[in-house]
Amino acid sequence: MASTIVARQLTKVFRTYNKKEGLVGAIKGLVSRQYQSTYAANQVSFSIAEGELVGFLGPNGAGKTTVLKMLSGLLVPTSGSASVLGFTPWERKTEFKRQFSLLLGQKNSLWWDLPASESLELNRVIYQISPTHFRRIVDELVDLLNVRHKLNVMVRELSLGERMKLELIAALIHRPKVLFLDEPTIGLDVISQKNVRDFLLHYNEQERVSTILTSHYMQDIEKLCRRVIIIDHGKVFFDGEFADIIERFARHKFLRFTFNGALNRPPRLGDVVEQTATSLTLKVDRTKVAEVCRELLSSGNVQDFSAEDEPLEDIIRQLFESHEAIEPAGKVA
Repeated sequence: MASTIVARQLTKVFRTYNKKEGLVGAIKGLVSRQYQSTYAANQVSFSIAEGELVGFLGPNGAGKTTVLKMLSGLLVPTSGSASVLGFTPWERKTEFKRQFSLLLGQKNSLWWDLPASESLELNRVIYQISPTHFRRIVDELVDLLNVRHKLNVMVRELSLGERMKLELIAALIHRPKVLFLDEPTIGLDVISQKNVRDFLLHYNEQERVSTILTSHYMQDIEKLCRRVIIIDHGKVFFDGEFADIIERFARHKFLRFTFNGALNRPPRLGDVVEQTATSLTLKVDRTKVAEVCRELLSSGNVQDFSAEDEPLEDIIRQLFESHEAIEPAGKVA
């Protein structure tokens, strides 16, 4: 299958001036300045096929948003190349701009002091969509997101969840072939998060839109993305199936036992997470699961037993922490 999005060694370096303190420092800065270069993206390479929905993970400052801005043409890379729908993004050709959308969860695209319907109408004119086609698209999207009754409400009076749904509609009315979503569920309650996730999954399946999704909510990634790209210090250090993250990086399992009576002897392996008179939860190294189970089951006192993987949030956090310990700061003088 042909790739819709291709990044080849994309690198973005930001150069910042290190100002010294005080008046003397300011005067010295007029004569000689010291700069620091920070790699926001460092030789990032990947490709995404048509219709693929890929999770883009990383801690704050990892370079996720910088990469999305380069792929959407808002930033010009220091080096490297990219192709989106066959276009070089930062050339900003009109034909390219009509075929993608960038949604930043912490930025507003709707006019704050106007009803959402008027912002959508403005987008219709910008993208030169016929009124008939526009009404059909908006009718479909407002019903899918259940916000028809909010179209004529001032944007500033909408809840965060309602505004985000309408921001999604604004991003989709021109039927983009590529969608960049940067934290689309940030700050939403769990119900609104689920509604947005359900809509994105339905829309991706229906329209086959190539999508890159960043999110700090692991449920977003778990429910929507089969493939995950993980970036830190501006570098990609994992690109593969979501299921492989647990197989490759999970260190422990949680074992939960329920007993017919009181536990006669404490376990010799694993950390006790919770213990009552008739139950026990252990955090155990994955390599020792069989040994711990054999020891406890041999007592003949076990009524029920279950094994669960670590929460995904914990695995990702440990992954970032271990990567932080071995990676340089990504800065050069």
